Amino acid sequence: MQQDATPLLPRHIGIIMDGNGRWAKRRSLPRSAGHRQGARTFRTISRYCRDIGIEYLTVYAFSTENWKRPQEEIDAIMNLLRDYLNELERHSDEDEGVLRFIGDTAPLAEDLRLRIDEVQARTAGRPGITVNIALNYGGRAEIVRAVQRAAELAVSGEISPDAVDEALVNSLLYTAGQPPVDLIIRPSGEQRLSNFMLWQGAYAELVFMDVLWPDFAPADLDRALEEYQRRSRRFGGIGS
Repeated sequence: MQQDATPLLPRHIGIIMDGNGRWAKRRSLPRSAGHRQGARTFRTISRYCRDIGIEYLTVYAFSTENWKRPQEEIDAIMNLLRDYLNELERHSDEDEGVLRFIGDTAPLAEDLRLRIDEVQARTAGRPGITVNIALNYGGRAEIVRAVQRAAELAVSGEISPDAVDEALVNSLLYTAGQPPVDLIIRPSGEQRLSNFMLWQGAYAELVFMDVLWPDFAPADLDRALEEYQRRSRRFGGIGS
């Protein structure tokens, strides 16, 4: 899909990368195999978004609730992240754009935190797409964090309580300075947000698809974009 053929191309897309476990189960493979294939899909789709002119892409990689999963699966996901960061180190100029991690990285292993900080610093300010990887992320926790910070500013006297408005809260989110999410895509057939981008996606168009994430291809993204273009975005108003 070319940018000049998509006048309603969204600036910011969010994707809930769902279905890795079911993909593996259908093939009698361990869940880790589904996560490996899902990581390959992420690389393909993020590059495709870059190529067609998407400005911001946010992918849901690991939620605050995912710590409830078996330790073996958590370890596999974190090792895939290590592999991805190591790949970026080897091919740092392969992909233009900014890579950011949103969420609470404090519980992660020290080597992962250090590598994340290094990658974010190295890619900051690059032209092209910004890719946010939501890691140990929850939409409710993000809003609570922002409100707590606003309360701290008010208690310290840096702002008055009356200054706490949507613009201030927005500036205290992980995605401060980025546009709201225009389109949220969830593969796998599930039809819920699962605590993803609750603030940023308040007026996002939602597209739910039956394809599992490891099988998700650029053609599937094109289908979601075509559906997005058919929507009438009124933001609380009335249609033209």
